[in-house]
Amino acid sequence: MSNDSTARGYLTPVGDSPKYDEELEREISRWIRGVSGLPAKRVFPRWTDPQADIPNNGITWCAFGITTVPLQGFPANVQLDDDASEQWAWETVTVICCFYGPQGAGTATAFRAGLFVEQNNTELNCIGLSLSDAGTIYNLPELINNQWVRRYDITVTLTRKTTRTYNIKSIVDGNVTINTGD
Repeated sequence: MSNDSTARGYLTPVGDSPKYDEELEREISRWIRGVSGLPAKRVFPRWTDPQADIPNNGITWCAFGITTVPLQGFPANVQLDDDASEQWAWETVTVICCFYGPQGAGTATAFRAGLFVEQNNTELNCIGLSLSDAGTIYNLPELINNQWVRRYDITVTLTRKTTRTYNIKSIVDGNVTINTGD
């Protein structure tokens, strides 16, 4: 089956694809660690299989989750050459960050303050993301193993441009004749 526009049928992207799932979670985990100052073993994604062991009570840590990835408008299709086209799309990546433990509020507010440091956003740009918005920090204590644990949630909105390549051929020479009526 052909995967280009010279034959009828569906086309799928070729080459590298944007990062999603575990790849994107690893990048976001590094970013949260870098801005919050938490060590690597104290920041991990929520809703994974297998679920990571949560730290003991009395330890400050963060669990995060990518909650939405809406598309902003319609993608743009750009012909690269005679054989390929790129599709450019602008996505919003919404991330909920839940800071737990005795320094949960302090870590959440330090993280939020660090989001607005230009050098931190420049580092985020290096992985193709950019800060769009940081929401309110909510105090939402959670009952874990029959103990109340401090929890502070903040939702952060990031944006990114994604690019996918398709084998869409350019029309170089048409097998047609144009009559002008003369």
